[in-house]
Amino acid sequence: MIRFGLDRLLDEPALRRPLVGQRLALLAHPASVTRDLTHSLDALAKLPDLKLTAAFGPQHGLRGDKQDNMVESPDYVDSLHGIPVFSLYGEVRRPTDAMMSTFDVLLVDLQDLGCRIYTFITTLRYVLEAAAKHGKTVWVLDRPNPAGRPVEGLLLRDGWESFVGAGPMPMRHGLTMGELARWFIAVLKLDVDCEVIAMDGWQPDAAPGYGWPLGERNWVNPSPNAPNLSMARAYAGTVMLEGTTLSEGRGTTRPLELFGAPDIDARALIAEMHTLAPQWLKGCMLRDCWFEPTFHKHAGKLCNGVQIHVEDSAHYDHAAFRPWRLQTLAFKALRRLQPDYPLWRDFPYEYEPNRLAIDLINGSPLLREWVDDAAATPADFDALARPDEDEWGETRGPFLLY
Repeated sequence: MIRFGLDRLLDEPALRRPLVGQRLALLAHPASVTRDLTHSLDALAKLPDLKLTAAFGPQHGLRGDKQDNMVESPDYVDSLHGIPVFSLYGEVRRPTDAMMSTFDVLLVDLQDLGCRIYTFITTLRYVLEAAAKHGKTVWVLDRPNPAGRPVEGLLLRDGWESFVGAGPMPMRHGLTMGELARWFIAVLKLDVDCEVIAMDGWQPDAAPGYGWPLGERNWVNPSPNAPNLSMARAYAGTVMLEGTTLSEGRGTTRPLELFGAPDIDARALIAEMHTLAPQWLKGCMLRDCWFEPTFHKHAGKLCNGVQIHVEDSAHYDHAAFRPWRLQTLAFKALRRLQPDYPLWRDFPYEYEPNRLAIDLINGSPLLREWVDDAAATPADFDALARPDEDEWGETRGPFLLY
């Protein structure tokens, strides 16, 4: 039976003994729950030996108050526990000196999706840096990486750090939050007291979950548009749609598992993808479909699109599935079919008004440039990405806990 870091902290009085007498803060979100689905804030508040004095919420809020993307949350006082809840996706992204003065030890209990773009990773970096500055202690209560151990993507280039790019890692990094904390501390040379409360029994290569303990634990959305394991598997590719004019399925019941627009031919797109690089489409099933978003891009318009299916155990191959390449290939195929298609969306993205979202998401312009270069081949793209992926595979090794 798997036990997450939170479970262990609640189950083992000896483990939490160093916290007795300390002022504690909790950084959490809606998926920060126990096995019986009690929120970690409520579960920790019931322990008579611990004293919670503050809480923090990342993007979308401590309790998941914001549905759409890039919507800020305010600070408030928790009505049940009477403690301040500070937003790290509101007026500030980094905790202020005043916020840091409210606790001695910060407990971080965040469910990640295993993708560099997911902003909880950046929030983890920021609180570690603040803890180092203020001499505070951080305990990371570890949780599974539902995308498992596979590595995919270009490394973020120097100068491309942002709120969706916390450091030189690939899009699909294959680490847990506890392992990421260890990596951040090393790469940033942070002098910080950090403890990782590791999981018991996590098997990232075990079927059928391949990272998520499918059948053992309920899925709770870590953010509003992360509704299931299928989304988590596809996300390292489909998140790039945020930097395009194509709908990523927000406003439907399968966000970030499908993509499309009113003015594309999905069957022709899939056929072109198979022609260009069939080897990038292994491990999943693609289906042309129709959908009408109720909000966000193309709201109220009938879209022709593609759904990525990764649930069928007869067709899903965890080791072969490459969502980042698959989505890149879809962009390339669309460029070939409709060369003048207005694909790249130019708008302020995650507090960055002057750089294209697609470049921020990928940590460099390299992917966009490959898509837009009519002469560039899939082999050229592999030649760019594989050295980065191999390098990361070696880099992350010393930080693995499982």
